[in-house]
Amino acid sequence: MPLPVYLDYNATTPLDARVLEVMLPYLKTQYGNASSRHEYGRAARRAVDAARQQVAAAVGAQPTEIIFVSSGSEANNLFLKGAAASFRTSGAVAFGAVEHPCALNAARQLARRNWRLIELPVDAAGRVTRAGVDAALAQKPELWSVMLANNETGVMQDAAEFADEAQKQGGGWFHSDAAQVLGKRSLDFRALNQAGVHALTLSAHKIYGPKGAAALVADRRLDLIPLIAGGGQEGGLRSGTENVAAIAGFGAACELAAARLNDLPARLRRLQTRLEAGLIPLGATLFGADAPRLPNTSYFAFAGVDGETLLTRLDRAGFAVASGAACSSANPNPSHVLLAMGVPEDLARGALRVSLGADTEAEQIDAFLLALETALAELKNMTALRS
Repeated sequence: MPLPVYLDYNATTPLDARVLEVMLPYLKTQYGNASSRHEYGRAARRAVDAARQQVAAAVGAQPTEIIFVSSGSEANNLFLKGAAASFRTSGAVAFGAVEHPCALNAARQLARRNWRLIELPVDAAGRVTRAGVDAALAQKPELWSVMLANNETGVMQDAAEFADEAQKQGGGWFHSDAAQVLGKRSLDFRALNQAGVHALTLSAHKIYGPKGAAALVADRRLDLIPLIAGGGQEGGLRSGTENVAAIAGFGAACELAAARLNDLPARLRRLQTRLEAGLIPLGATLFGADAPRLPNTSYFAFAGVDGETLLTRLDRAGFAVASGAACSSANPNPSHVLLAMGVPEDLARGALRVSLGADTEAEQIDAFLLALETALAELKNMTALRS
């Protein structure tokens, strides 16, 4: 079995060769600006329009509801800050305690503009509690952001149910970060929209597409003030020359992701079951195991074992895993997700995440478990020698 083995697909995915093939013309011969009126520009515009249709089709949306941006972080910021700016006065924003840092920090920035923050607590499995939502509903927040699936634990949230309740009890614009769901479970914006979800975040590099392309899927009734002023691209909501190659790649990746739904989720679930069956005898504590989860994500820790130390040993053995969210790797603090779930700080510091993908094979899972067992034994021997 060739090494190294990549087991960090929630952080990013390899670029599919078929996606690269679609992108190459726009990096070489078809290099026009999509806003130009000559043939080079028209070719670029056709590529952007085609990609918009592909992204929309993959999530059951209309092409006019797709706003291309550079990243999932930008999409989350566009909703939270853009929607907040559309109000004449400040209001309240409700968000899950386990949201991605880009959503958490965007919401917290609104506090500087006198917005009230309502943090929705989660239970021990990492799911936003009904009691927390009910308490928030009583305050009638103008904005909501509750992710569909957590990037660390893979735990699914009842976003559609909460959005439906919010609409029944006074409204408010409701957003959900779906970056980790696309390609792993079916995603239907039309059904979510009917339930009360007004916006979704998607990201290309989570589905074997390029980095640098993402989208906010937005109900056309949603009033957004753009974060970036300029030439008026993306219906005036995201100015700046379009990254045509990345957008074309995003569209191709969405089309492939929709096709993979026929078999990939079931195969990932079998591999996840195989992995976790091997983790339990080693003494692992599995986080979020009692909640519905994505079929590719396992988050775990071993009592008394430092996660960064274990990660480094596994990396040297040829296995790439994560200690939490890739975008917060510079933060030495334990995962805010695990702390919100009530996990003791010492155990949270030991957390590792294995996220599986289209290229993961059963023999890689078995080899990883063997390397993990060896690393744990070595660390325990070192601890015994020190004592």
